[in-house]
Amino acid sequence: MLYCLHILDKPGRVETRKRLVEEHRAYQRECGVEIVMSGPLLAEDGETMIGSMFLIEAGGKEDVEAFVAGDPFKQNDVWGEARLTRFFRRHG
Repeated sequence: MLYCLHILDKPGRVETRKRLVEEHRAYQRECGVEIVMSGPLLAEDGETMIGSMFLIEAGGKEDVEAFVAGDPFKQNDVWGEARLTRFFRRHG
């Protein structure tokens, strides 16, 4: 099943995010779900990171929730409001 995960950072957490980015990326490589696509959400200036978006292939919602709970951004209070929805991929 595909899931779209949209997470906004808590205010004032940009420096913490930058400090943890390599740990965050390493976690993604071994997290147990398939990340089809991901990247930072950006503010209107096109540079300031304000959150994260993932398209994840997983067995169920619980797998995605476990992925979020284990991420260094979540564990270090970077991530705030999250929205998780099922996603249907259309081709063409």
